[in-house]
Amino acid sequence: MRAKQSVLNLCIALVMVFTAFASAKPVLPVVAGVSNIRISQVYGGGGNAGSLYKNDFIELYNPTAAPISLEGWSVQYASSTGTTWAVTPLSGNIPANGYYLVQEAAQGGGTVPLPTPDATGTIAMSASSGKVALVSNAVTLTGGCPLGGAVMDFVGYGSADCYEGRAAAPTLSNTTSDSRLD
Repeated sequence: MRAKQSVLNLCIALVMVFTAFASAKPVLPVVAGVSNIRISQVYGGGGNAGSLYKNDFIELYNPTAAPISLEGWSVQYASSTGTTWAVTPLSGNIPANGYYLVQEAAQGGGTVPLPTPDATGTIAMSASSGKVALVSNAVTLTGGCPLGGAVMDFVGYGSADCYEGRAAAPTLSNTTSDSRLD
């Protein structure tokens, strides 16, 4: 698992522009969630013109010293002002101090496949703006800003109308991802 993450981090470091969070305001976690699992990275440019990767992806991180089951959980996505959510079910465990890679939709571009994902979905994420939720069940979210309840973590990026903290994460591109640095 760590080797997969190291390869992913190395590739991202080589091609991603490190401006995504350099000028951003700090991103605060959603306070309603009781889980330690966090969305650590969001990338919606997969397969687009000029992108390196063939697929969009969402990466989760477990900062604890014990593995945590993701059985029955999901990651969900909506457009920046949307109220309709797409769901990718999760299963298995996320290791202690480890990462969990969720591969999403591919477009016609990109040259590099992602490392072997832990879960696979078909969500076509926006390369610039959107909303991603980590949910402790697989029930489809409703509304434009479904914070609280089963939502354990939430990232609004670009021009998203809902986000945690004081501001949305920066706008992405085909060559940049948003990564939490905390």
